[in-house]
Amino acid sequence: MSGGTGTAAARPAAARPAVTGVSGAGTRRRTTAALALCAVLALVLPPATAAGAAVRSDDGRPVLRLSRTEAGKGGSITVTGRGWRPKALLTLLICGQNMIGGSNSCANGDGRAVTADARGAFRRSLPVAEPPKPCPCVVHVATVTGAAATADAAFTVAGHPVAPLPDEPAGGRLTVLAQPRLEGSSGLLTWFGAPPQRELRVTVGNLGSAPARNPVFQIGTSHGVFAPQWEEQQWRGTVPAGKRAEVRLPVELAAGAHGDYLVSLRYGGKVLVEQPWGVGRPWGVTLFWVLLSLVIPTAVFRIGMAVVDRVRPRRGAVAAGTGGTTSAGGPSALPWFTPDTAPSTTTSTERPTSKGSA
Repeated sequence: MSGGTGTAAARPAAARPAVTGVSGAGTRRRTTAALALCAVLALVLPPATAAGAAVRSDDGRPVLRLSRTEAGKGGSITVTGRGWRPKALLTLLICGQNMIGGSNSCANGDGRAVTADARGAFRRSLPVAEPPKPCPCVVHVATVTGAAATADAAFTVAGHPVAPLPDEPAGGRLTVLAQPRLEGSSGLLTWFGAPPQRELRVTVGNLGSAPARNPVFQIGTSHGVFAPQWEEQQWRGTVPAGKRAEVRLPVELAAGAHGDYLVSLRYGGKVLVEQPWGVGRPWGVTLFWVLLSLVIPTAVFRIGMAVVDRVRPRRGAVAAGTGGTTSAGGPSALPWFTPDTAPSTTTSTERPTSKGSA
């Protein structure tokens, strides 16, 4: 019994190493397969959009990252970003209503400014403030100068009212996605004072849920400290929701305009872009006035000489009336004057008769 028991007990013990070896090989295979599956999923699945996740639009705009997605008034969050223009000056704001109403829906007094480093990255602490509009709220980062670039990240201000978003206009919600350009050049007529003309090209994106069909823009031109004068222009085309399009609008200044001008584009009551335009002086006009100042005196002088030549006496007529002739029998050399033919009293050779003489 004891020997049998020992043999039976020894039999499973002897079998265990073989079972353990098979189980270890299977475990290694399963582990390898799991690691491979994780690697594939990491490459295929998009990154999470929870707290601290990067926010990037489909058009390759800069990345924005928040340390927290919810905080109350009086707290602070850390905003980091990358993909911005190097050394760009940026503003950080907390805005309500997803910033549909523009900067009027942002807590502008509690905003912060930051300058991107040489690699286009930044890190800045932003105090949490309640915007003037209800949530849903966003942290809005935008460039101040140079090429326009913006990025938004969803953020919840704890304790702040929440209201449905206002209905978007039928024309969608357009924003500028790239630096505007003024295409064209001045011709010969512009050099002589004709109105300078250019074509404003702007790449816009529709952030709304409705397509923008034949949107009506306003173009304004200003010079110096004067306010821009706006003119409505309708762009023929459609910008689908979530898509982009290039808008081309003509710009024209007054005749003879020169100097530094600013071209502004406004849509839905919001200024989208401001593009400087340096207009050269029409030197053809200056040349025209210089030539005119030389031609007119010369013409007046020639007309005056012609009048004098017509009203003065002719040489032949003067010579015939006075009988004055030259030694060769021709007319006198000075027809306006008649030589004195009477004998001069100062050259007489007769001596006066003395008193008492015969």
